[in-house]
Amino acid sequence: MWAHRLIAPYQFERIEVPDLTEHQVGDGQVLLAFVAAGVCGSDLPAFRGAQGRLPGDSGASAAEKNGFPIHEIVGDVLASRHPRHRPGDRVVGWASGFDGLMQRVIADGDGLARYDPALAPAQAVGLQPLACVLYAVEQLPDLAGRHVAVLGQGSIGLLFSAVANAAGARRVTGVDPVDRRAVAAAFGVDTAVRSTSDRWVQRLDADDRPEIVIEAVGHQVATLSHAIEAVAPGGTVLYFGVPDDDSYPISMRTMLRNNLTLISGVTRDRARMLEAAGRFAAEQPALLGDYVTHIFGCNDVQAAFELATRPVPDRVKIAIVA
Repeated sequence: MWAHRLIAPYQFERIEVPDLTEHQVGDGQVLLAFVAAGVCGSDLPAFRGAQGRLPGDSGASAAEKNGFPIHEIVGDVLASRHPRHRPGDRVVGWASGFDGLMQRVIADGDGLARYDPALAPAQAVGLQPLACVLYAVEQLPDLAGRHVAVLGQGSIGLLFSAVANAAGARRVTGVDPVDRRAVAAAFGVDTAVRSTSDRWVQRLDADDRPEIVIEAVGHQVATLSHAIEAVAPGGTVLYFGVPDDDSYPISMRTMLRNNLTLISGVTRDRARMLEAAGRFAAEQPALLGDYVTHIFGCNDVQAAFELATRPVPDRVKIAIVA
């Protein structure tokens, strides 16, 4: 079967490896045939060659791990040792080994769910990040009538904007150095700010501070501090962006004096949230069509990731299809 592997920073190679078989499937797992995958911002540090903490990421110049680093996947169930999945099911969710760039993938069944088969596979990959966003928003206070600011208007940040708008936010502000004005309205953004977060926060009026700030950038330290500085007294900051460092310095004085709440965490109840994402997408039928802007074949993985690293204004979500 085919597989892609990172052999150096910014360089994939396609190789042939022995087929995964049903005999390798453990309790609670399923064997999938690759149908589609999504490129996530959290995959890009690995593409650049950064050392991760995933078992098997031990290469000299890059991970050199088969199928790595894709985790957003759509697949057909070939074999199952999970009670909810049967051979022939088409499912979406997590490639739990972050090894979704292979013709066959073994994944934990708890992180997978069936979805509306009328949805094209390239669009269906958007259900996995949407599930993550919906779970995160469940942890927040009610967004109805509130000013919500989202730092980062990439593929995750725009989903947060869309969900905040659908939840009845009084105003959604999207902040990104990439010019997102052409796509902002489709994702419910009322005010699209083309700026880095530090410049934006320095120009905020005291009376215009958002009650909720969502950090959807990740992979750096400074943006969390900007979110804390920007939020209104009594407000809430959600740190969603993936941290690359163990410790982040923040102003506890600001947290204390302004009675702020800081929330973070990974997505739990994955099957439930994937089902919720399917319902949300059905209620917002244009969303995933606007979301998936570029589609590549499974022979063009290199090009897909190269595009993902470039700040292209009209690029939102990149899908890779069989």
